[in-house]
Amino acid sequence: MSVSSKPGFSKQFAQWTVQRRFAILALSFLVVLTALYGGQWIQMNDDYRYFFKEGNPQLTAFDELQNTYNKNDNILFVIAPKSGKVFDKETLTAIEALTKEAWQIPFTTRVDSVTNFQHTEAEEDDLIVADLVEDAGSKSEAALRQAEAVALAEPLILHRLIPEDGAVTGINVTLELPGKQMGEQIPAVAHAREIQSRFEAKYPNVEIYLTGFVMLNNAFQEASMHDMKTLAPLMYLFIIVMLVILLRSVSATFAALSIVGASVMATMGVTGWLGIPLSPPSAVAPTLVMTLAVADSVHILVNFLQLMRSGSTKGQAMVEALRQNLKPVFLTSLTTVIGFLSLNFASTQPLNDLGNITAIGVAFAFVFSVTLLPALMMILPVRIKKVEDSGNNMGALANLVIRRKVSILIGSVAAILFLTFMITKNELNDEFVSYFSEALPFRTDTDFASENLTGIYQIEFSLPAGESGGISEPAYLAKLDAFAAWYRTQEGVIHVDTLSDTMKRLNKNMHGDDQAWYRLPEERDLAAQYLLLYEMSLPYGLDLNNRINVDKSATRFVVTIDNVTTYQFRAISEAGEAWLRENAPEHMHVNGAGPPVMFAYLSYANSVSMFQGTALAFLLITLVLIVALRSIKYGLLSLIPNVAPSAMAFGIWGMTDGQINFGLTTVSALSIGIVVDDTIHFLSKYLRARRELGLDAEAAIRYAFNTVGRALVVTTVVLVSGFLIMILSNFDMNESMGKLTALSLVLALITDFFMLPALLLVLGGERETATSGTVAPSPAGPLVPAPVPVYARAERNSRQG
Repeated sequence: MSVSSKPGFSKQFAQWTVQRRFAILALSFLVVLTALYGGQWIQMNDDYRYFFKEGNPQLTAFDELQNTYNKNDNILFVIAPKSGKVFDKETLTAIEALTKEAWQIPFTTRVDSVTNFQHTEAEEDDLIVADLVEDAGSKSEAALRQAEAVALAEPLILHRLIPEDGAVTGINVTLELPGKQMGEQIPAVAHAREIQSRFEAKYPNVEIYLTGFVMLNNAFQEASMHDMKTLAPLMYLFIIVMLVILLRSVSATFAALSIVGASVMATMGVTGWLGIPLSPPSAVAPTLVMTLAVADSVHILVNFLQLMRSGSTKGQAMVEALRQNLKPVFLTSLTTVIGFLSLNFASTQPLNDLGNITAIGVAFAFVFSVTLLPALMMILPVRIKKVEDSGNNMGALANLVIRRKVSILIGSVAAILFLTFMITKNELNDEFVSYFSEALPFRTDTDFASENLTGIYQIEFSLPAGESGGISEPAYLAKLDAFAAWYRTQEGVIHVDTLSDTMKRLNKNMHGDDQAWYRLPEERDLAAQYLLLYEMSLPYGLDLNNRINVDKSATRFVVTIDNVTTYQFRAISEAGEAWLRENAPEHMHVNGAGPPVMFAYLSYANSVSMFQGTALAFLLITLVLIVALRSIKYGLLSLIPNVAPSAMAFGIWGMTDGQINFGLTTVSALSIGIVVDDTIHFLSKYLRARRELGLDAEAAIRYAFNTVGRALVVTTVVLVSGFLIMILSNFDMNESMGKLTALSLVLALITDFFMLPALLLVLGGERETATSGTVAPSPAGPLVPAPVPVYARAERNSRQG
């Protein structure tokens, strides 16, 4: 037998790392310190608009709407008297006081409540405009009943500020945030909560709930902070426990934790340098980096400790462990980076950020795992007892797969086909309120508001009249009224806010409050006069700027929807757009706008873009494996265990949950780079046994199980646990993403332990050619193992089963 004495790159690199350990330690410290300096520039982006990229058609329509009318960012106080009666003296007194206090909330431009609703009535030839309720404590019971009757009959506030049963009411505070920096809503939210706390103490028979889009923004910020403060520390603690149990070495545990810490610090520092903000989806990036960094370390450390227990010296064990794992760890890191970078295809910026931040972290984890980790292990004391049999009890599993390869293969194919079909049970659904855990007050308060007062999902239309002052044209008002009447008949519609209702009320007022005149004015000049008279009578802050544009050429038309699925919401919005195209003049052919509309289209757009991103990731990863494994056959063969886990996971999800938000549309791309890790490590060890050791297929399968099986179990346990920790997130998208990704990883391990070896046994029976530079043909003919103790021991163990 002749063996080439020329060392390969992996061995040369391993030897260099072991020899230059102190220089590597110093350089790593400098890199982390330099990167960490950028951490001071990390910002939290808590604006729901950040979920939508520039050029998003729904965002563009919403911006045009906001630029035309006053902004409608709001805080909604929901007042729930324990008596179940809003129109009693105590409750109305509290509402009056809170309405006045709400004007003090920073950035407030308008406050609407049942008490300050601008009620109009006729007094001879005059139009009287006044608060519906003033000085509630002095009102008679009859006056209160009259005010209640007016409120429950007024289309502008019924189902918007008060329900039909009059059991609760709302105080809507409109704010105009400057939009110049992050966290502008924080003082407004703090003030609103202070009012809530103070008024609940002062009026013990009244409960107050807070919702609205300003509270939504703040919920994004609170969810991000919660995840950063809880998930990362919990993951770090779990990693410590797992490493202590699985590695059974203090030095190895310390070294792995150092790699995890260095990777996270460097990643977050570079994130600050690059100016990438954190949002709820990307706030879990540190947890993901920890998980992936420890997986790299475990493969090297498990092999290193096995070699030492087999009798190798520390230096020999580290060189050999790094030589064996450098290529697989590089490939797994590369494919993981490709998977996360494919998130740049996502239609939402926070997911792009998540992919980019995690990809940076994976790159740092690889570099530190193959440099800093070996350096630390060479510096730290390692006490390992030599063990005669270093087997790891994976032989029984290998023998089972070998004996049952055909039945395992048939069963695996059947399971994959069945679960893939179950994907059809899933439905795209993005109700943004459901993004948040019920642990957040915003979620519970919003649910209460939706169940007891009004919906928070709105479709807004800016309906042009075609000319300046055209909103007073009777034909235009008639079309508004017809559009509102049609929408009110649609299932799921709670409230419609339209100028035509105000014009009918004014026409009735100007005809002595005769109910017979509750109809639209028949002349443009008359309608314009009514509108002018009404506007001149309104107090400051309660004008019509939120409903009419400056030159009176368009009005805002708002439809409030009950809690419905994303598909139903889009259908209601698109039906309204279709009605306009079919029944209104061309200048009124507009699309619905608003944050709920934007979120409703997000999951669909994201699913399309992520399908493209996932397809590209699969293609690139397959090409990488073909080149790295130097085999088209094995590269294409790897597609099956790489694609199957994600398909099966979505099938199981369809059977158990069935709701796919825009975050879950990224799971295939996110998990593909991680799922492929098991395949790479298993195939690498299998091909090493075939090419370097000259083993047949069955012996190579035993060798792969014995050398990498335990490490795959350990890394899968760590990875699955890391993603399952995301269940504790207050952001449902992260929670769902964690569960589905964890499920994919479990299925990946099962696939790689059963289906992959069965495939290799069925399709890979022919002899492999020895790798150049490692083993040369002996004069006797067949290839034989290289004279390294671990090779011989591994082969012997594998043959003994």
